[in-house]
Amino acid sequence: MSNLEPMVSGTIANDSQIRASDLLVKALENEGVEYIFGVPGEENLDFLDSLRTSSIRLILTRHEQGAGFMAATYGRLTGKAGVCLATLGPGATNFVTAAAYAQLGAMPMMMITGQKPIKASKQGRFQIVDVVSMMRPITKFAKQIVNGNTIPSVVREAFRLAEEERPGAVHIELPEDIAAERVDDQPLFAPTSPRRPHCDDVAIDQAVEMIRSAKYPLLLVGAGANRKRIIEALEAFVGKTRIPYFNTQMGKGVIGRFHDLYIGTAALSAGDYVHCAIDRADLVINAGHDVVEKPPFFMEHGGKQVIHVNFSTAEVDEVYFPQLELVGDIASSFQRLAERLEPQPGHDFAYFMRVREEVLAHIAERTDDPAFPMLPQRIVADVRAVMPPDGVIALDNGTYKIWFARNYLTQQSNTVLLDNALATMGAGLPSAMMTTMLYPDRRVMAICGDGGFMMNSQELETSVRLGLDLVVLILRDDSYGMIRWKQEDAGLPDWGLEYGNPDFVQYANSYGAVGHRIGAAEELVPTLESCFRDGGVHVVEAPIDYSENKRVLIDELAERVCLI
Repeated sequence: MSNLEPMVSGTIANDSQIRASDLLVKALENEGVEYIFGVPGEENLDFLDSLRTSSIRLILTRHEQGAGFMAATYGRLTGKAGVCLATLGPGATNFVTAAAYAQLGAMPMMMITGQKPIKASKQGRFQIVDVVSMMRPITKFAKQIVNGNTIPSVVREAFRLAEEERPGAVHIELPEDIAAERVDDQPLFAPTSPRRPHCDDVAIDQAVEMIRSAKYPLLLVGAGANRKRIIEALEAFVGKTRIPYFNTQMGKGVIGRFHDLYIGTAALSAGDYVHCAIDRADLVINAGHDVVEKPPFFMEHGGKQVIHVNFSTAEVDEVYFPQLELVGDIASSFQRLAERLEPQPGHDFAYFMRVREEVLAHIAERTDDPAFPMLPQRIVADVRAVMPPDGVIALDNGTYKIWFARNYLTQQSNTVLLDNALATMGAGLPSAMMTTMLYPDRRVMAICGDGGFMMNSQELETSVRLGLDLVVLILRDDSYGMIRWKQEDAGLPDWGLEYGNPDFVQYANSYGAVGHRIGAAEELVPTLESCFRDGGVHVVEAPIDYSENKRVLIDELAERVCLI
């Protein structure tokens, strides 16, 4: 052997071989990956070097959790798995919340983490956690790569599982020595788009007969219906049958047309107006039911009939046991139903329309109230006023999420991004960042409580560095307001849930964003308009008064509901 022949890992380097990390990047490119979000570490250096010359754009974030939320939101909005990167140990453990967020919320996402060498290591157990075992309960797939030549099949399988129904999170661990080893530059597996099975004709016939025979049918739109083809099919179904509809929180905005048939958002409080319509219904057609959300209604034996329309069979529990299941491609099922149905003379929607009028009247209450700190009703109305039909709001988790889910009316799908599955705090800002990267010509606003905002506020620097056009509205009450409200409702002393905040204007300015503070209710709309007009990253602080929570969401409804 010539002294000039290169050696790699004790073997002669072959011109037809490449690093395993190069092969992984090629496999990701083959899957159409556009971005990788993350915080690399020492164990990712070969992978990072492979990314350097690839078509994939690395988005360096300030925390792994923000990277995970961005990847999950990419999956939510595109249907393609978003990819995020972290190192071993603490980097990987910081992905746990984002993994659960994607898994429960049915958002396709891939996590890639590093690890110490697995063939030989001189560092003992330093920083080593069994990340694969940690990820298995909160992902659809978790695997350590122990042979670089398996990378093409592992990547294809991970993407397949992440993106097929029900979508979710997957995880690949690439140890440092495996990333550096030489492997064959081999053919990659072509991504496929398999056709989903269709519901059988007998079940469609039964559903058509049940819908025709019902007197008070209602359509429920759940989280699993928020897919492009399903949206089109549902709108065609509603347009053809004229059956009124309502939605869960994560099904909000799926149907953008036919506002005259929209009843409202369910599962916000047990006695809300929408539940009056549900109680009156004798048939609920349930599109995309997902058990991660609170039940929008409770079934009783001998009560209303339910048709379950989903990719998979219903998970039977004490309050959900549908009499008929249309299992298969949801879009296809509704297309076939629409072909067979016309408006039925026996359907009676008068009561539903009265409920709808009450819902709209209630939503309109106090929307111009000058009180300061601002009331939630005024804030929701003012945000709606500045957001065009295609504008997107990304909500963090807190009491204000209930107000927006209830009062914010939508005209297009995926214009309200909220989480009613894991219901985690800290996701609002990263979700909005990802959204404005995908839709740079649309208005995008992150709406956060002061508690949730501070959990990932460091990503303001990422937003500024990326040159994003983004408005962040912080609703300030100097406490964990949702828990404080629950504490009050439970009759417990007001204790342990208040905190201090930084000067948000100076805080934003220190990152290179522009900070604003609202001093009166009438200032919010012009401030938001100027932020969007000027472009760049803006942070707007608005004090909020949650004293309306109990009166509107509990007491008043209990007195007035279902009496119309």
